[in-house]
Amino acid sequence: MSEICPICGLPKELCVCTKIQREQQVITVSLKKAKWGKYVTVLRGFEGVDIKKIARELKTRLACGGSAKGDMIILQGNHLDRVKKELIRLGIPPENIHMEEY
Repeated sequence: MSEICPICGLPKELCVCTKIQREQQVITVSLKKAKWGKYVTVLRGFEGVDIKKIARELKTRLACGGSAKGDMIILQGNHLDRVKKELIRLGIPPENIHMEEY
C-alpha cells in the first residue's frame, strides 16, 4: 500500500499539497549591498517548503554561493535578472514574485 499524505489524506502519488503551497507563496526579491561593495540577492517569503532544498537548487542553477536562514535565501551576487526565471521554473507563479528595485 502507498503512503498517505498527512495534510490532504490522499496517496503520496496524487498529493498536491506542495504544489499548492508553492503557488500560494508571495516571494520578495531584493538586492542589498554587503561588505566591500559586493551585492547579495535576498529572497523572502518562503513558508511551508524545504527552503534548504530550494536554496541548493538556486545556487546550482545560478552558479553562485549563498545560504538559507529562517524564511529567506541569500545569494551572493546580483542575480535579479535570472532569479525570477528560476523561481518560475520551480513552480512559483510570476504574479507571486515581487521584484524590489534598488
